[in-house]
Amino acid sequence: MTFKIHILGCGSALPTSQHYASSQVVQVHNRYYIIDCGEGCQIQLRRQHIPFNKIHAIFITHLHGDHCFGLMGVITTFSLLGRTTPLHIYAPKELEGILMQQIDMFCSSLGYTIEFHAVDTTANKVFYEDDVVSITSVPLHHRVPCCGYLFSEKSATPHSYAYCSDTKYIPTLHEMVRGVECLYHESTYMSAQIDKAEQYFHSTAAQAAQVARDAGVETLLLGHYSARYNDENLLLEEARAIFPNAQYFLNLYSYREYSRKKTNVFNSFNSLNSFNSSQLAKVE
Repeated sequence: MTFKIHILGCGSALPTSQHYASSQVVQVHNRYYIIDCGEGCQIQLRRQHIPFNKIHAIFITHLHGDHCFGLMGVITTFSLLGRTTPLHIYAPKELEGILMQQIDMFCSSLGYTIEFHAVDTTANKVFYEDDVVSITSVPLHHRVPCCGYLFSEKSATPHSYAYCSDTKYIPTLHEMVRGVECLYHESTYMSAQIDKAEQYFHSTAAQAAQVARDAGVETLLLGHYSARYNDENLLLEEARAIFPNAQYFLNLYSYREYSRKKTNVFNSFNSLNSFNSSQLAKVE
């Protein structure tokens, strides 16, 4: 059985040659769930060989373009590929009207239905369940209504993953993600730019590491890097000074896999040939 996190995009609002905008796929067994859908999401789905027809639902954290501008492209492509099963979209309530206007304009005959579900970004509660996973909303503190998502696998040996982007540092956030196996926490800035982090309601790599340490997670994944940094190792070093088991993604061909043999494998496939750690493994 499989539990994978596919990193499609790990940049912030300004795109770079190394980073696409925010988007990930959580794969639980044979189900695929998109978290955030930044521009270029469907290109990255192709590159990672993720089957379009197995995307069950899409979860949007907040209404900033770098987290949702790819949504209409994905919806249109699903139609071109002949999708007939409903697509469930979970997002802040403000997205529904905008999304339906776009669908009416560009996708008058989709061939499948869009089922929109408003998420209460202020509530820390389970809001989604199916036969393989339950998902909990995690309130975050950003310039617009925003929440993260905690995926909890339903099995005898469950895996868990928390996605927290975008947010300023929340001293109590660790209480809501305590004990998860893997935490993705935005690390837009380094501590030298903490004034920027405060101004734009983002976090530093050190603050992300503090949350991971206080929550007692196994692994911290950094992301949502500011375009000002040409070397993400600087962010990684800052985080590892507080939480040694921090990782980062330089490119968009990376994923983390949890296998049933309790082997945690971090694979990176780098088309840019510039990521130093091509493969790390931890065997428990």
